[in-house]
Amino acid sequence: MIELVHPWIITGLLCIPVIIWWHKYKGKSLEGSMRISSSKLFSNHFRKRGNKRSKTVFVLKIITISLIIVGIARPRRIDKLQMTTVDVVDIIMVLDISSSMLAEDFQPNRLEAVKTAAQQFIENRAGDRIGLLVFAGETFIQCPLTTDKDVLVSLLNDVRVAEKEYDGTAIGMAIANATNRLRSSEAKSKVMILLSDGSNNAGELDPTTAADLASQFDIKVYTIGAATNQSLTYIPGVGRMVNEIDEETLKAIAQTTGGRYFRARDKDMLTEIYQQINDMERTEIEVKSYTRYEELFGWLLIPALMLGMGTETLTRSIFRQQT
Repeated sequence: MIELVHPWIITGLLCIPVIIWWHKYKGKSLEGSMRISSSKLFSNHFRKRGNKRSKTVFVLKIITISLIIVGIARPRRIDKLQMTTVDVVDIIMVLDISSSMLAEDFQPNRLEAVKTAAQQFIENRAGDRIGLLVFAGETFIQCPLTTDKDVLVSLLNDVRVAEKEYDGTAIGMAIANATNRLRSSEAKSKVMILLSDGSNNAGELDPTTAADLASQFDIKVYTIGAATNQSLTYIPGVGRMVNEIDEETLKAIAQTTGGRYFRARDKDMLTEIYQQINDMERTEIEVKSYTRYEELFGWLLIPALMLGMGTETLTRSIFRQQT
């Protein structure tokens, strides 16, 4: 884009038509005259050549004046540059896949409700790296940190409840495994979202100890307890089971790491909780704008100077000698 630093000066170009009009209609009255006995002394060729020279000089002077006016207005080219800095968030979603996640107090069941809410969360995170870790009696990394949402969602949809031999709830080991995945991350913010519907009953590591470990690596843990307020919940193929969310432990984990504990009592609350976490852990985007100016008046004033000097040289030398 080109702009004029002193745009009002460009109005000087309006004088050009006035100068042309004055030269054409009024300039002749200012010229001197000489009486001679006969015009035959001057040939038509002589007169035409003189008029042609006069017009040439006048046109060159008009061009020179126009270049000077535009040059003084200081045209310059503007280039606007932007530098964008994105501070991404590395997130590990830690999902309980013990047999109790088949409970039907969430429709169609807890696991499917969590997968739906988690998928919406993933789709709302632009530019962040997200991984998925599942746990029951043992922990499994379902998907390492990635920016490929399609792959992550596909692997999330493949999650199933753990086999009977791996059943249990190893919350401490799940936090430790996720911490191991996040500890070497160079992201400005490292986040773990842990969802469980039970209490720690498996694994070799206590959840509070694992939370202390995560805190040492500046990993923030958001914990979600997923279950209704009913004392008993029906699980297909198992029967009715007691709801035993260890809320105190989940709260302690969140408090130790600077996170927050949420309780989801139905599918809608679960979706809302993931949205709250999404709002709290926003990706920071810093945009710096730079403007570069390139002065162009030299491209006008230098030719104007050369043209003016050339016109004056022609007037005083070549045209005079040929007159």
